Amino acid sequence: MTDETSHYYDEVILDYKEGLHDFKEALPKVVDSYFSFTESCFEDGSLSSKHKQLMALTTSIYAQDEYCIIYHAKGAAENGASVDEVSESIAVSAALGGGAALAQGATLAADAFTYFLERQ
Repeated sequence: MTDETSHYYDEVILDYKEGLHDFKEALPKVVDSYFSFTESCFEDGSLSSKHKQLMALTTSIYAQDEYCIIYHAKGAAENGASVDEVSESIAVSAALGGGAALAQGATLAADAFTYFLERQ
């Protein structure tokens, strides 16, 4: 992975956070409510946070949402997901989303996960 690629993932996360900050200035109640909701959704429960991040990564790949793919690849790495678990999540997404999901999973999701895993 090149330094240029590495910086790209950090820039995407920063871009997302800056965009949300700007949106929060316009609609603070909406953003605060959304953050409260999503934080609750990703807490350990019957499913672990790791498994929830893997589910979100799979869904993000299927939806081809680049910001969410990178964000949840980071979340999977931070919550202890293995390369095998991410690979299986990519495969599940590809089973539902076909070639486009496989392309996003095998490139963007896998590379972003490896980047954040190596930074730990």
